[in-house]
Amino acid sequence: MKVFLPMSLALILLSCGGGSTEKKQINRSNSIPVTIAAIDAATGINTIHASGFITTENEVRLSFKISGVIDQVSVQEGQQVRKGQLLASLNSTEINAQVKQVQLAVDKAQRDYQRAYNLYKDSVATLEQVQNSKTGLDIARENLEQALFNRKYANIYAPADGFIIKKLLNTGEVTGPGSPVLIMRQLGSGSKWVLRAGVADKEYAQIESGNKATITTDAFPGKLFNAVVKKKALAADPASGSFEIELLMDLKGLKPAVGMFGNAIITPSKVNKGFGIPYEALLEANGNKGIVFVTNDRKTVQRVEVTIASIEQNRVLITDGLSGHAYVVISGSPYLTDGASITITSTNNKP
Repeated sequence: MKVFLPMSLALILLSCGGGSTEKKQINRSNSIPVTIAAIDAATGINTIHASGFITTENEVRLSFKISGVIDQVSVQEGQQVRKGQLLASLNSTEINAQVKQVQLAVDKAQRDYQRAYNLYKDSVATLEQVQNSKTGLDIARENLEQALFNRKYANIYAPADGFIIKKLLNTGEVTGPGSPVLIMRQLGSGSKWVLRAGVADKEYAQIESGNKATITTDAFPGKLFNAVVKKKALAADPASGSFEIELLMDLKGLKPAVGMFGNAIITPSKVNKGFGIPYEALLEANGNKGIVFVTNDRKTVQRVEVTIASIEQNRVLITDGLSGHAYVVISGSPYLTDGASITITSTNNKP
C-alpha cells in the first residue's frame, strides 16, 4: 500500500504534464508562418493610361455667310480635299435676283443724280437736292457691293489641304447665316498632330496642361513619341461620359494617317504622398482599393482595406489605410484571417 499510492500519484502527475505539452503543440500549430516588411513613408507619381485617335490640330467649321437652300454638297465624310476645292454651294436663283435688284437700284440712283446735277447747272435744282441724290447713289453702290460679296460667299471652298470630318447638312436643306455645314481638319505644312483621348473624371482632375506623356501606335511598332497635354475639355462628352484631352505629339518627321489608334501614358505633375509596400503584400485589388494584412505586435495580424495610388514595378504606393501600422505581411497572406496568430520567419526592411 505504501508503494501503490506514490505510483498512482506519479501517474496522475505524468498525465497532467503530458496534457500541458500537447496544448502547447496545438497552440504552435495554429500559428501561421509569414514574412513581413516594414511600412515606410513614400512618394510617387500616378501615371495615367489613355487611348484615342491621332488627328491634326486645326479644326475648321465651314458655313455660308447668308441663308438659302443648299444646292449641292460635293464631298463625303472622310474625303481628302485640296485647297480651293469647291465643297458646297447655295441655290443661286434667289441670290442672283437680289444682285439684279440692287443693280437696278444703282442704275436708277445714277439717273436721278445726273438729272439733279443738270438741273442744278441750269439753276433749277438746289445744291441740297444734288447732294441728296449723290448720297442716294452712294448708298445704292454700297448695297451692290454687299450683294456681290454675299454671292461670292454662297459657295464654300476648302481653306487648306485637309479632310472632311463631318457633314452636317445635305443638298436641299435650308441653312442660316453662319450655321456649320461641314467640319474639316487641315493637313497643311503648319498643322500639328495630336492624340485625342477620353479619360474618367478622377483622371481628368489629376491632368494639367503641360503634363508630359509618351505615345505608342501599332502603325509604327517600336517607336515611342514624346507628347505634352495641350488642351482639356470643359465638359464631358454626352455620349461616352468621358472628358476629352488633347496631346500634342512630336512625330520626329513621321507622317501618320488621320484616324490611327494610339496609346498614351501621361505623367501628372502632382506627387502623391503615402506609404510604400512590396507588390506581394497586396492580397486583392478592385479599382483603387485593395486588401493587406498588417501587424504591430508581430504576433497577430489585422486585415485592412487600403487605397492604391499607383503601382510601379514591384512597389505599391498606398495613400490611405496604413497610418499607424508598423509592418505588412508579404508572404503567407492567403492563409490568414483577421486576428490570426503568426510566426515571423523573416523581415524585409525595404518595401
